[in-house]
Amino acid sequence: MYIWQRDDWPNFRWEDAALADELAAAHALQARLLGRMEALGLQLRDEAKLATLTREVLATSEIEGERLDDAQVRSSVARRLGLDVAGLKPSDRNVDGVVEMLLDATQNYADPLTPERLKAWQASLFPTGRSGMSRIRTGEYRDAANDPMRVLSGPIEKPTVHFEAPPAERVEAETQRFIKWFNNDHGPDALVKSGVAHLWFVTIHPFEDGNGRIARAIADMALAQGEGTTQRAYSISSQIRDERENYYGGLERAQKATMEITERLRWYLQQVRLALEDGLVRLDSAVRKARFWERFGRQALNERQINLLERVMRGDWEGKLTSSKWAKIARCSQDTAGRDINDLLERGALEKNPGGGRSTSYSIQYPE
Repeated sequence: MYIWQRDDWPNFRWEDAALADELAAAHALQARLLGRMEALGLQLRDEAKLATLTREVLATSEIEGERLDDAQVRSSVARRLGLDVAGLKPSDRNVDGVVEMLLDATQNYADPLTPERLKAWQASLFPTGRSGMSRIRTGEYRDAANDPMRVLSGPIEKPTVHFEAPPAERVEAETQRFIKWFNNDHGPDALVKSGVAHLWFVTIHPFEDGNGRIARAIADMALAQGEGTTQRAYSISSQIRDERENYYGGLERAQKATMEITERLRWYLQQVRLALEDGLVRLDSAVRKARFWERFGRQALNERQINLLERVMRGDWEGKLTSSKWAKIARCSQDTAGRDINDLLERGALEKNPGGGRSTSYSIQYPE
């Protein structure tokens, strides 16, 4: 039996006392993160928001097994936020659709959820009317032609059924009931609301495809409502992607259990807390980078130095920074790499790591 088949559906229940510690920890982290964002200058806030929304779009698609182009996503987000970012790359319609949905959910969080809005989100995810090679119904709820709507895995000839959604004839009424609950300003705590909303919507499964991404956008919308700001500095989908196996496994268990969802909500609040902790680390890193460039300035450095330092800061540098790696990646001679590095050492932008000789390596010296 699935939870939507129970007599008490959709009267979700949970123990507030059992969630109190995780809820308090998450709220404390939210306050710290939002306070730190407010203390930043406008440019740093915009950069943090751009980076967070880019990661959220990439991650919510990766959860579904779809890998989007990082540069395209960043460009699409930047253009829609009106940010002046150098080197924007053209983005295709599939990328733009996911970005449009997420930005509508997080930037227009105060607007009520409506059937038309949900249908527009789903249509934006599939601009060609296809999911992979298959033509699907877009901009409308699924119909009886798709019944039974099942979530499957494994070989086509003998698949594993993880979940079966309510029949299409119930979808409109079920979704309307969900929307009425979501738009109620007197519901549960926003973090709890986010977790309940995700489970509830993905259980209704109102569309032929795209339900998971829309459910996570709704969860993000609830988080933004609770915070009362369009600023974004943490990505819940990135955390869920890292816990993808537990995410799907826990979802399946919850959909086959009862309306008592305390454990599912506890897990969800843990993911929010971990996402907030990651957001604080990333924000601190962004501030360190900004202070580094304020201190040393780009004009005083050559193009090789700027490019290599930025690569190290982004974390896409494998192993330790050495003069031989510098020469290889910058495609310059060993002598030129040595001069670049010595110049940065003299400026105080780099420092030698313990050890020497052929194993001499360097680290960025961030300002205090």
